[in-house]
Amino acid sequence: MSYWASNNMTYCLAINVNNGLVFCSDSRTNAGVDRVSTYSKMYRFGVENERQFVVLSAGNLGTTQAVVSRLKRDIKDEAETSLLTVESMSDAAEYLGEINRAQQEKHADNTSGANFEASFIIGGQILGEKPRVMMVYPAGNHITTSKDTRYLQIGESKYGKPILDRILTAKTDLHTSALCALVSMDSTMRSNLTVGPPIELVLYEKDAFSVQHSRFDEDDEYLRELKKAWDARLVEAFVQLPAIDWRPESPDESSEV
Repeated sequence: MSYWASNNMTYCLAINVNNGLVFCSDSRTNAGVDRVSTYSKMYRFGVENERQFVVLSAGNLGTTQAVVSRLKRDIKDEAETSLLTVESMSDAAEYLGEINRAQQEKHADNTSGANFEASFIIGGQILGEKPRVMMVYPAGNHITTSKDTRYLQIGESKYGKPILDRILTAKTDLHTSALCALVSMDSTMRSNLTVGPPIELVLYEKDAFSVQHSRFDEDDEYLRELKKAWDARLVEAFVQLPAIDWRPESPDESSEV
């Protein structure tokens, strides 16, 4: 499989609460009996006391890396439009979407049958704005979080969703949000082997314009302890559920003949 034809399954997550943002991503690109590859899917850009961005990627590996390379090149070349010049988070998402769409069109080959699509999450804060996160679709358009939905996901999203829906609110503190992100990632890794460590976690406190970053390898002691504690609490909660209230059937509901 060629570099440009390589599509990776991944799981990336961004959380937006009143006190700031949390980002979490896996690093597994290909998983199988004879091949496991890892690439970071998290990228950071910033200017001290002015702006801070975190970009998460999912989809075709060639496309995602070409897009990130263009983001870096525009900054290095002091291009008129870059993550260092955009005036709002919406402008940043639109700029990222334009590059994404252009890279997909550049490398698409209708005869190959390859899928060159890629999706991104971009989040952060520009001085004078509140912290925000946005999901950029392959078509280049984007959406953001709402007061009812405090998170965005790309990649393998379904397995890690329940904990987010149950726990997160606008008032959830950053520490709890970070734990929620790791549990969501653990649930996804448990159900889908194409998602796996190393796990990267970033916490951004509102108006800080700097981030806290952690990386957890597969044999990381904290990650093992978190999994063990979560499994134990789930079992404990399950055995304490109220017993089923079995209801007697009424005569007209009986299936007997």
